Amino acid sequence: MSIRTRFAPSPTGYMHIGNLRTALYAYLVAKKDPEGVFILRIEDTDQGRLVEGATDIIYDTMKSCGLKHDEGPDVGGDFGPYVQSERMASGMYHDYAVKLIHRGGAHYCFCDEEKIAAERAAAGESFKYDDPCKMLSVEECEKRIAAGEKYVIRQTIPTEGTTSFNDEVFGTITVENSTLDEQVLLKSDGFPTYNFANVIDDHLMGITDVVRGMEYLSSTPKYNLIYEAYGWDIPRYIHCPPVMKDEHSKLSKRNGDASFQDLVAKGYLPEAILNYIALLGWAPEEDREIYTLDELVQAFNVKRIGTSGAIFDPEKLTWLNGMWLRGMDLDTYYNLIKPYIDEAVKLDCDKKKIAEIVQPRANTLNEIPGMLTFFDEFPEFTTDLYNHKKMKSNPEVALVSLKACRETLAAQEDWSMEALHEVLMAVPKQIEKKNGQVLFPLRLAITGLGTTPGGAIEIAYILGKEETLRRLDRSIAQLESELG
Repeated sequence: MSIRTRFAPSPTGYMHIGNLRTALYAYLVAKKDPEGVFILRIEDTDQGRLVEGATDIIYDTMKSCGLKHDEGPDVGGDFGPYVQSERMASGMYHDYAVKLIHRGGAHYCFCDEEKIAAERAAAGESFKYDDPCKMLSVEECEKRIAAGEKYVIRQTIPTEGTTSFNDEVFGTITVENSTLDEQVLLKSDGFPTYNFANVIDDHLMGITDVVRGMEYLSSTPKYNLIYEAYGWDIPRYIHCPPVMKDEHSKLSKRNGDASFQDLVAKGYLPEAILNYIALLGWAPEEDREIYTLDELVQAFNVKRIGTSGAIFDPEKLTWLNGMWLRGMDLDTYYNLIKPYIDEAVKLDCDKKKIAEIVQPRANTLNEIPGMLTFFDEFPEFTTDLYNHKKMKSNPEVALVSLKACRETLAAQEDWSMEALHEVLMAVPKQIEKKNGQVLFPLRLAITGLGTTPGGAIEIAYILGKEETLRRLDRSIAQLESELG
């Protein structure tokens, strides 16, 4: 039997980083099997939390990351509908809940839900509700329902014994049945709870491997009791540790932490984000960190998922994003960043050359416009910037170098990169200076900045002869005025 996994998000807002990692791991588990199937299922039974447009965000995120699902609401499949609210139309959740009652795994409950909820809140997590409705026969319950009484359907938990399950990450876990809460499976409005619907849907869709967050570890024994009551096969469980903001707090959109959409808006590549979150809690066997999605499929092994929370490190993501950007060929990189160059540079110039000098420096796309403002606006700067110990430069040395460069460039007809490189690299020898004593002041004199992408020769080429000489004249005049 081929592996079948599912990603089952609720359309309640932006794509949380932890949710995206769950989707990625589920995808990788499925695609490790050449015949594996990855399913997208939308779980919208909690109608009060639904956000308009959130389902489209799920589709867009999956597409951006290359996590192509084989079955789902938008692509179809043999096990649909793939939206839980649409599956309700047939009444199947109700029918399965009633069937579970007849198999001894659930019971009707006519008690005041609000009162029970208040008692639970007052008593804390240790409170276990002992439902008197369990004493009623099915026939008696059905008579009360026929008379119009409102009800819910609750799971029936054995009062004695234990329930065990094996998890691929956390090993064998055993709990006392007496500690398990008899959860609601079908609400009074006819909607199934998540805890019931996901078991029914996983079985009917043939899910073999369930990948989800470790927060569901405590609920898994109750899920297994439902499987056992129906006589169904239990899937393989892979519970993942949380993505943490720090040692004490989970990453949470509610607390203002970045979602996938936020990170893309900040200039991170979807491929880099996916690469980074794969490493949050999973350790590859190889000593490497850069992985494409196809490479992750080959390298992924659930046995190397850790049991403790992984801290989201924005600096590590930024570094990794920079590695992805620098790994692109120039044409691909230029096509990607051209809108960012156009935003900052209105000058008619070789913008592909700008991309070439930016590529080694920019770690995110949003950094790029700020690196390039000097091309359109020559900023004011103080002459003390010419002091550079490593370059053995100071204002006096700079003035000599700039005058020599100005004379050379004014006579230069061929303004190609090759020609400029040849003539400017000859200047230091002509005036008996080191390369840094000439090229460092020249770059400063035509950019006004201590650090820039690219060197003096590349920037002079991009600016063009007229603008380069204009800026040189201004900088030389400034030095002459201050040095007397």
